[in-house]
Amino acid sequence: MTKKIDTLLITLSLALVLSIVGFLYVKPEESQQAANSIFGSLTEWFGSSTLIFTFLGILLLGFVAVSKYGNIRLGNTVPEYTNFKWISMMIACGLGSATVYWAFIEWAYYIDTPGLGIEPGSQRAFEMALPYNMFHWGVSAWTLYALVGLPICYHLYVRKNKGLSLSAIVSSITGIKQKGVIGRIVDIMFIFICFGGLSITLGVSVPLVSAVLSNVLGLTPSFKMNLLLILMISVIYSLSSYIGLQKGMARISDMTTKLAILFCIGIIIVGPGLFIIANSTNALGQMMQNFVQMSLFTDPIGKSGFPQSWTIFYWLYWITYAPFTGIFIAKVSKGRTLRSVILNTLISGSVGCFFFFGVIGSLSIDRQMSGKVDMVGMLAGGNDNAAIIEVLKTLPLSGVFMVLFAVVSVLFLASTLDGAAFTMASTATPGLGENEEPHPLHRLFWCVMLAVVPLTMIFIGADLNTIKTSAIITGVPVVLIMAIMAVGWVRWMVKDFGSMSAENISKFHTETGEVAEDAPKTIGEEVKSIR
Repeated sequence: MTKKIDTLLITLSLALVLSIVGFLYVKPEESQQAANSIFGSLTEWFGSSTLIFTFLGILLLGFVAVSKYGNIRLGNTVPEYTNFKWISMMIACGLGSATVYWAFIEWAYYIDTPGLGIEPGSQRAFEMALPYNMFHWGVSAWTLYALVGLPICYHLYVRKNKGLSLSAIVSSITGIKQKGVIGRIVDIMFIFICFGGLSITLGVSVPLVSAVLSNVLGLTPSFKMNLLLILMISVIYSLSSYIGLQKGMARISDMTTKLAILFCIGIIIVGPGLFIIANSTNALGQMMQNFVQMSLFTDPIGKSGFPQSWTIFYWLYWITYAPFTGIFIAKVSKGRTLRSVILNTLISGSVGCFFFFGVIGSLSIDRQMSGKVDMVGMLAGGNDNAAIIEVLKTLPLSGVFMVLFAVVSVLFLASTLDGAAFTMASTATPGLGENEEPHPLHRLFWCVMLAVVPLTMIFIGADLNTIKTSAIITGVPVVLIMAIMAVGWVRWMVKDFGSMSAENISKFHTETGEVAEDAPKTIGEEVKSIR
């Protein structure tokens, strides 16, 4: 554990965030128009390159996973977490409680404005709604996280470089000074997009959970209730962050994942189980069949605006989450091979999302088709939270499901913020080694900031969507940083292991930098030889 803190970075980052919040308060309409205009232009100019970058990223990770480079082990040690806890932590950090919100309603947006040139409101529009939902939260999203996480893993555990931040790895690859102007800009961008990305998560989740609990308790949702909820969530993730990853976030993530699975299984049992299974299976097949077209769909002839409003928006949204999720993935993946990290990130993360979205999305579609809840109409009227509550109320024991829904949402939110606070503290702790963590009080500081900034924005009436859009705009240059990291990572692997056989790579000791003929072949044998 280290007590070094980069106070200049913290000061500059918070000054930028508070300046933008102040500008949003003074000039709300002008800032919203400016942010939307810039976002529209960027998606038009860089939309195609963002789609191509993400698609090529999938091919790159697939190649590394099946090649000899997949044998590279991240340090000479056993993994710190069980597979279930490891995957749970990655999902909890990378998705957050917004997952619960979008699982209920996202498909409904696609009915009247479907992609791929499908006729609005048609049977085909209903059939392709859930596949698009799964596509936007599946392999491509996790690829963007892995494209940050894997280079940092290599930088930290194989190259043994210091620093758990974007500027540290960019510095190691390009040779620029980490504390120079460019390095500072990279880290300030990272902290800003953390605030921006998480503000929408809080902005969406807190009013929804507040509305659900109010319905159960017979109360009227209010600002005070939102405030109490944010304070309660802040206490949970601050306490979790203070006691550390292994005792805090690992346990919360484990509990969150188990409760989310229980929530879904309960819906299958008491809800339209056969329809849920059939519709999820059909959606999975449709998504796989159309995956390449959906990945590169720009609609230059029809000009429906669907790819710009959804797919490109989502890819840039995931890119705002990618730096802190990638850093977090790197921190919890010590002792694993590159192949293991790629497969578990892309496949396990995606399968978890497919299951969650398949069950909840199919439940909502069933309620729409049976006429019990007009999801599409309520969304068009801006009643998204009310639509979710109406769907939950159609279930037997609806009160139990609503409480479970609120608990899962709160824990998802707490674990996401916990992971973000850890990575922000890591970024502001220069020279962090592979076995070091930022000081608990430093992590606590970022926990407080992550609660104070959105609370301030809600209190002064600033538009959370504008700062979210601003953060997504910042995501465009982050694509360039990710490309530099990916190219540098591949060059490192070729230089370090290009002449080695797959067998020798699996024997390679990152501690000594040598291949030992009598070295243990598995990590288990290695630990036994040490004993």
